[in-house]
Amino acid sequence: MRDRSTTEHGRLVRLMLLSVAAAVVTIVLKALAAAVTGSVGFLSDALESVVNLVAALVGLWAVRLAARPPDLGHHFGHGKAEYLSAAVEGALILAAAAAIGWTSVRRLLDPVAIEEPGIGLGLSMLASLVNLGVGVVLVRAGRRTRSIALEADGRHLLTDVVTSAGVLVGIALVAIFDWYVLDPVVAIAVGVNILYTGYGLLRRSVSGLLDASLPGDDRSRVEAVLSEFRRREPVDFHALRSRESGRQRFVYVHLLVPADWTVKRGHDLADDLSDAVDEALPGTHTFVHMEPIGDPSSYDHQYLPESLPGE
Repeated sequence: MRDRSTTEHGRLVRLMLLSVAAAVVTIVLKALAAAVTGSVGFLSDALESVVNLVAALVGLWAVRLAARPPDLGHHFGHGKAEYLSAAVEGALILAAAAAIGWTSVRRLLDPVAIEEPGIGLGLSMLASLVNLGVGVVLVRAGRRTRSIALEADGRHLLTDVVTSAGVLVGIALVAIFDWYVLDPVVAIAVGVNILYTGYGLLRRSVSGLLDASLPGDDRSRVEAVLSEFRRREPVDFHALRSRESGRQRFVYVHLLVPADWTVKRGHDLADDLSDAVDEALPGTHTFVHMEPIGDPSSYDHQYLPESLPGE
């Protein structure tokens, strides 16, 4: 288990380093496009790539921190570092949107002709292809490994591709029809688009930081495991709770056993249950609390929610 976890962590770190390298390359290409053309649209695109670089560095830190094992100060590990990374990235996106809006409005009031649009379009297109390739790799890997930091960074790069496509179309129209006012209009549209992306990242990261329960599909898998144990043994379960912490899952459940069972028999069944949940949801840490099935006090738990979200 430890070897598999170490190998996966190494892969995540390498992917984040790939994201850092892609951000550096695209910053250079887009900054050159902005410098050559004098376009505020290309400048807004370059600013977003600077955010990509900072976000990738924060994501790299988060992935490394999240892989650390539990310690005396963090008994449940460091998985929430990935939510913090996604929150920082969302905040940076919002800041970039504000900077783009400020620059664009000034240029909207005072339009300027664009120089050498062909070179700028070529450089920007090359940068977009780099982001597209790396973004697809990161999103797929993030979904497969359940790394919100990796997926957030990949989605940010793909958003960058979409906004860059809008910039390319806008600058092309400016070059063809001399509609100089279209340059800042395109930049403003870029700002609005990444504003939406930043909001989505912040909402998801805040949900994770507030210990949101597992998604409905994951809870259904756990319930299926519990139903199988009910069928095989004279036991029952209740007080099922769950939470996510980055790539880690935590499940808490009360195991109700007959009063004449020995502690060892109940303990062995609890171990089997933990293994079964981990098989259904790999990487899940299951905490089982045993109680006598016929004791009324076993069902009196004031700290439990009345129902799970979505029920």
